[in-house]
Amino acid sequence: MNFLLPNLSPAYPEIFLLAMGCLVLLTGLVAREKLPNLTYLLTQIALFGCALITFITFTPDAIYTFSDMFVDDVMADTLKMLVYITVSVCLIYSRSYISLRGMLSGEFFSLVLFATLGMLVMISASHFLTLYLGLELLSLSLYAMVALRRDSSIATEAAMKFFILGALASGFLLYGMSMIYGVTGSLNIARISEIIQGGVVNHATLVVGLVFIVAGIGFKLSVAPFHMWAPDVYQGAPTAVVLFISSAPKLAAFGFVMRLLIEGVGGMANDWQGMLIILALMSMAIGNLGAIMQTNIKRMLAYSTISHMGFMLLGIVSANVDGYGSSMFYVVIYVIMTLGTFGIIMLLSHGVYEAEKLDDFKGLNRRNPRYAFITLLLMFSLAGIPPTVGFYAKLSVLQAVMNAGYIWLAVMAVLFSVIGAFYYLRIIKLMYFDEPENDIFISPQRDVELLISTNGLVILLLGIFPQTLMALCIYAIQSSVQS
Repeated sequence: MNFLLPNLSPAYPEIFLLAMGCLVLLTGLVAREKLPNLTYLLTQIALFGCALITFITFTPDAIYTFSDMFVDDVMADTLKMLVYITVSVCLIYSRSYISLRGMLSGEFFSLVLFATLGMLVMISASHFLTLYLGLELLSLSLYAMVALRRDSSIATEAAMKFFILGALASGFLLYGMSMIYGVTGSLNIARISEIIQGGVVNHATLVVGLVFIVAGIGFKLSVAPFHMWAPDVYQGAPTAVVLFISSAPKLAAFGFVMRLLIEGVGGMANDWQGMLIILALMSMAIGNLGAIMQTNIKRMLAYSTISHMGFMLLGIVSANVDGYGSSMFYVVIYVIMTLGTFGIIMLLSHGVYEAEKLDDFKGLNRRNPRYAFITLLLMFSLAGIPPTVGFYAKLSVLQAVMNAGYIWLAVMAVLFSVIGAFYYLRIIKLMYFDEPENDIFISPQRDVELLISTNGLVILLLGIFPQTLMALCIYAIQSSVQS
């Protein structure tokens, strides 16, 4: 019996990351007391190594391996590079925070790497089983990260809610996949697409399976009405974990949507477009209205995430390459804005004090004008106000929706954006017009200080010159997805 070794080169980053994740875990056990920063350095080395491997092995052609269950294409490489950068920035922002709370350990960093591995698998999956494997590896790592502070009852409660609702969503997703498998007889995404476009299968059964799949995707994207976990998890989890959950997994979730909805059941666009329109409208309504009522900054940002993910779905609704490119651009910009916002929150969390209230932003301009200005840029961008890049991100999605003929949907999106601007502008008012509640001087480490300033500058520069990043997103989609 001859055993053919599969082509491993498309999966070199994943193989390297798996080995480094195990090394970080073992190093944390051995050198936890003597060299507490060693696991942090190894994690950053792992991410840099993955980025280097992805860059060296880049090719404009799609390469399939593991019996066509795994694909390496331009979209996968682009999203992976963005994931590496995002996770690395998350760790730089979080290092001081987790060190003061006893979380600077091999367990935390190994969970980060295993979660990142799950994201990479999701992004490169070309088979239902591979998609689900990556999704569960990411999800289980996130559940554990939320519950990592075992002395915190609110974190434990958040982890339990996250786990139970996540298991329910995984069940929906599996049930939908099983129904599509029952109709098409295949789990391979490309093969399923061919069969659906052939039009010889039971359409009604496919639609039922599609409903369950969209429900599962809705949970992973935290869009309404599958959003109920987000506010509690954002409030209960440590801020460093919330930063991770709210950033890099959104890039992987976008890749998941592209592989499953566009490449897999793209022939049923007329069916899932209506479902996504409902999810997008509900998300923008519930997210923006819910955020207005919040006094906890992390709960407010959870509802903000719900509204932004609803906005991102508008580009998918357009069902064309330009729309998909605008959605990818929107997700990337959202991640950049989220990194900066939670970076500021962790700067305000001095010592073991948690900056969780809106009142913690009072008088920030008097305490540190630079960070107040960076926060102003971030809030303007989240609200979609020019000249920040958030305005261009929203505009590109709205243009894609209108070009697809959904003028009314674009009008509704603009109305909800106007409503949502209130709670972002409220933070600016607190920073510049209210008296500070304390006079604690903010003095971050040099790398954090440089990175947070760069983050704010990127928000401004991309708002003035967004063309390069937008062109990259369009190129990645055109090279990888058959519209």
